[in-house]
Amino acid sequence: MESKEKTNLICKILSAGKAVGIVYIAVEDKTSLCDYFVIAGGRSKTQVKSLAENLEEKLKKEHNLIPQRREGVQGGRWAVLDYADVIVHIFGDEERDFYRLERIWEDGANLTRYED
Repeated sequence: MESKEKTNLICKILSAGKAVGIVYIAVEDKTSLCDYFVIAGGRSKTQVKSLAENLEEKLKKEHNLIPQRREGVQGGRWAVLDYADVIVHIFGDEERDFYRLERIWEDGANLTRYED
């Protein structure tokens, strides 16, 4: 699966789970870490955890995609799922405001707001 296709699939799954403020940022020209960052928000610790777990379950079950690394899911404040070419960040409101990953990585042309 191509990076862009995987990114759109991830955004679609997060949107179906009622994630808020879903954006993806093309970073392939800025870092060797990955091609895209997906950033989304949850309204509570429970929702952040649920979004991460649901995403991980659907990608594994339906597409045989397993994250290389996962962090923070159990705490529910911030979760990261590393799918090699796409890294997913799911934040609670306070954490998203604090880390502001969109501002660090976007240059005005590489950030896309996801809409169904």
